[in-house]
Amino acid sequence: MKKTSFLSISLSLFINLAAADGDTVSLSTDSLGINLDSLIRSYAQEMDSIESSLHYKQGKIILGDGIATINVPDGYRFLESEEAERVLVDVWGNPKDDTPPLGLLVRAEHGVTSPDSWAYTVEYDPMGYVKDDDADDINYDDLLKELKQDAQEANKQRVQMGYDPIEMIGWASPPYYDKDRRILHWAKEVRFGEEEENTLNYNVRILGRKGVLVVNAISGMSLIDSVKADIPSLFSMIEFTPGNTYLDFDPDVDQVAAWTIGGLVAGKLLAKVGFFAIILKYLKFIAIAVAGAFSFIWKRIRGQKDEPAKES
Repeated sequence: MKKTSFLSISLSLFINLAAADGDTVSLSTDSLGINLDSLIRSYAQEMDSIESSLHYKQGKIILGDGIATINVPDGYRFLESEEAERVLVDVWGNPKDDTPPLGLLVRAEHGVTSPDSWAYTVEYDPMGYVKDDDADDINYDDLLKELKQDAQEANKQRVQMGYDPIEMIGWASPPYYDKDRRILHWAKEVRFGEEEENTLNYNVRILGRKGVLVVNAISGMSLIDSVKADIPSLFSMIEFTPGNTYLDFDPDVDQVAAWTIGGLVAGKLLAKVGFFAIILKYLKFIAIAVAGAFSFIWKRIRGQKDEPAKES
């Protein structure tokens, strides 16, 4: 999709959001007294300003309080926790989590404000030591049927709340557990409402002594080959520090997680946490991010239009 087309669609989305928020507006930029080309240029300038303020890093970086490291090679760039949270919340319009991310990993050729980019969130969940005894016994076809059923049940609540239904289409990449590396990865293909393009949700879980490193990517299904091509590189970039690895587990002092390998894929803790709750936490990169960025411009335009009235 071309950038101008993407921005135009996003502007339409934002105008709809503004109308829903109580403003009486026509879904026409002419009626708003707005020049679309000018607004797109303003948006691009705003995004360029945000992009230039970010401090991307490469090389070996300590994550969190030293729980893990990421070694970022050429071809990739990394934003540490504070700036990663700024992008997720202020630029992409996601709600602020109680626990900030460890960082954001992006391809070097695209910044986080580019509509052609995608990013991997890196987080840590101190859920405890996840036993992998069930890894060879899981029937992922049955698990997929369960996920689809959970999504259908959750949609009743979503529709009542005014949200589009979510359909679990299938595995974009079936779950695979690398027992030597203690890395679990899989991808889901999901449809939101009547969206023309389905959404790819790629998940990586790196098991450690006291918890799990959580790496997620969200993109359109058209980017699946590019996202999948990054996965082997991810495995070599991120690792727990000595004393925090899976093999460092001490049964006498360390807590065992209630989660299993199958539970990580299903997004369920002892089969009690539903699909709806998990989807809210992990499906973060929805296109509304651009509408959030447009709100910067909208507030300025509204402020400029209101100023003369205040002076008279």
